[in-house]
Amino acid sequence: MNPLPEDMENALTGSQSSHASLRDVHSINPTHLMARIESYEGREKKGISDVRRTFCLFVTFDLLFVTLLWIIELNVNGGIENTLEKEVVQYDFYSSYFDIFLLAVFRFKVLILAYAVCRLRHWWAIALTTSVTSAFLLAKVILSKLFSQGAFGYVLPIISFILAWIETWFLDFKVLPQEAEEENRLRIVQNASERAALIPAGLSDGQFYSPPESEAGSEEAEEKQGSEKALLEL
Repeated sequence: MNPLPEDMENALTGSQSSHASLRDVHSINPTHLMARIESYEGREKKGISDVRRTFCLFVTFDLLFVTLLWIIELNVNGGIENTLEKEVVQYDFYSSYFDIFLLAVFRFKVLILAYAVCRLRHWWAIALTTSVTSAFLLAKVILSKLFSQGAFGYVLPIISFILAWIETWFLDFKVLPQEAEEENRLRIVQNASERAALIPAGLSDGQFYSPPESEAGSEEAEEKQGSEKALLEL
């Protein structure tokens, strides 16, 4: 039996590989894909991801914690009413803690508006709040007389500085990368689902059946035999 020509072998090999690839795509479980897509869409319908919600809770904790420390400072230095009037009404940059409290309010409003209400997916808002906080606290520590007013002269600036940079780290290394990864996973699953939907459900091996090839030169042999018969009849 004559061997198959090289181009014919390549054609058969390509047909088999395409058959296998089609079977692999068709073997994807549509139910599993739809379940994964629905799970991702369910997360989107919640409006805000879990990691972003945790970030917003930490921003709220920042405001409440600084407020608590400021109220404690007001009580320690002669009562809330007297000290509040002295620090707010008679505000003095060199001796008041009221501006540190306002700085925490500024961070809270900007970050909640940007990342909870507007659902921003960029770092510019956290960069703004951290830059303003760092610059103001450095100026406050250098120019003011907080260190001569007891322990709170150290505690409030340091706590505010640390919390602002923790928020920056959390957003830049946790919130934004994790949300981008979730989007990539959803895109991959949707693309796989679309490719699987393009393959008809009724494909079988018989549809890819190739008839066996006839022997090489068989047609020429038949023509030769026919011509010999015709000569004999003559």
